[in-house]
Amino acid sequence: MPLQRLAKSAEFLRNPRAADAAAGIKNLQQLIQLRWMAVIGQIFTIEVASHSLRLAIPLQPMLLVVGCLAVFNVVSLLRLRTGVQVRNVELFLALLVDVAVLTTQLYLSGGTSNPFVFLYLLQIALGAILLRGAYIWSMVGITTACFALLANYHLPLELPHDLHQGLSSLYVLGLLVCFVLNAILVVIFITRISLNLRERDARLAAARRRRVEEEHIVRMGLLASGAAHELGTPLSTLAVILGDWAHDEELMGDEVLGEDITEMRTQVQRCKSIVSGILLSAGEARGEESEQTTVCKFVDALAEEWRTTRTMPAFSYRNDFGEDTPMVSDTTLKQMAFNVLDNARDASPQWVELVITRDDTAEAPALCITVNDAGPGFAPQMLEHLGEPYQSTKQRPGSGLGLYLVMNVARTLGGSVTARNRAGNGEGSGAQVSIRLPLAAIALPRGHRPA
Repeated sequence: MPLQRLAKSAEFLRNPRAADAAAGIKNLQQLIQLRWMAVIGQIFTIEVASHSLRLAIPLQPMLLVVGCLAVFNVVSLLRLRTGVQVRNVELFLALLVDVAVLTTQLYLSGGTSNPFVFLYLLQIALGAILLRGAYIWSMVGITTACFALLANYHLPLELPHDLHQGLSSLYVLGLLVCFVLNAILVVIFITRISLNLRERDARLAAARRRRVEEEHIVRMGLLASGAAHELGTPLSTLAVILGDWAHDEELMGDEVLGEDITEMRTQVQRCKSIVSGILLSAGEARGEESEQTTVCKFVDALAEEWRTTRTMPAFSYRNDFGEDTPMVSDTTLKQMAFNVLDNARDASPQWVELVITRDDTAEAPALCITVNDAGPGFAPQMLEHLGEPYQSTKQRPGSGLGLYLVMNVARTLGGSVTARNRAGNGEGSGAQVSIRLPLAAIALPRGHRPA
C-alpha cells in the first residue's frame, strides 16, 4: 500500500473543519444536558405550584409540553450518536425549540407576570456563545417578540400582590429562584462551552502548524527527488565500472584491492537503493514495486538489510511480534526504521538493538518498532522539543531532520513516536526510540493472503 494512499486515513488531522465539527458535537451535548435539567426543573416547579402553593395552573397541558421537550431531547441524543457534524443552523433550531417550550409554559402560567420570564436571558446568553453572525441577533429578536406577545396573550396566573413583603412574597421568591437559576446555569454552561471553543482553537492552531510542517516536508521532498534524479546516472556509471573491475582478474588478484572493490559495489548498491526509495516515496518508481508480504517477513528483511549494509560490531535483533499479519511492504516504512537505526548507530557505534513487538493493549492493535542504543542519550531540551526539525547533537548543517521526518510519517499513518533515556531521565545510559503504527494502517484486509 503506497504511503500516499495511507495518508488519506488521517486527512481529518489536516482539515481545520474537523475542529469545528468536534466543538459543535460537544456544544450539542451541553444543550442536551441543559434540556434534561430543564425537564426536571419544570416538573418540580409545576408540582410545587400546583400542590404546595395551590396555584390554579393548567396541569395537564404543562406536563404535556414537558413530555414533548423530553421526546425532543431523546431525538437529539440519538442524532448526536450518529457523529455527523453539528452545524450552526442546527444549534440555532435547537435553541428555538427551547424558546418555544419556555414561551408555551409562560403562556399557560401568567405570561410576563410569571417571574420565570427572565429565563429568556439564559437563551440569549447561550445563543451569544454558540451562534455566529445573524443567528445571534435573530435569537434576540425572537425572544423579544415572544416577551412582547406574552404581555398581551396569556392565561391568567393569580399571584398575591405582596411585593412589599420582600422575601415573603411569592413573586419575589420566584424572581430570586429565577435569578439563581440563570446565574448558576450561565456560569456552568458558558464555562463548559468556552472550554470547548478553546479546545477547538487549539486544534485549529495544531492543524495550521501541521500544514506548515507538511509544506516544509514537501519542499524537502522535491529537493530530495531532484537530487535523486541527478544521482541516478552517476551511480549507474559507477556500478558499471565497478562491475568491470570485479571481472578483472588482475585487480581482483590483489586481496586488499579486491575487498575494496567489493565494499565499493555494496555501498554503490546501497546508494542506488536509497535513491530508489526517495523516488518511490515521491511517487516516481524506479522499477521496484511494493510487494505483498507479512509483518514478520518485512521486519526480518529490514533487519537483515540494515545489518549487511552497515558496519556494526554488535547488532541485536529480536522479533516478538507473535501471530503474523499480511501487509504490503513500503519503502517509506523501511526508510523510516533505517533513519532511527542510523541515528542510534551514530550515537552508539558499538551496539544497537532492534525489538519488534505487537501492542494489543489499546483499542487498535499496533506494530511497535523499538530501537535501543548505548550512547549518551537525549539531552532534556531535545526531549522537550522532540519532533521539531533541526534538533540534533550532530554539529553538521542540515542535521536533525531524520527523527522529524520519522514522526511525520508515523503521524500520517495514525501512529506515534516516543523517545526517552533508557535509565530514568538522565543522560549517559543510552536512548530508546519507539515507533507505534496501527496495524489497520499497514496491514492487508482480513482474509487476504500474500501472493
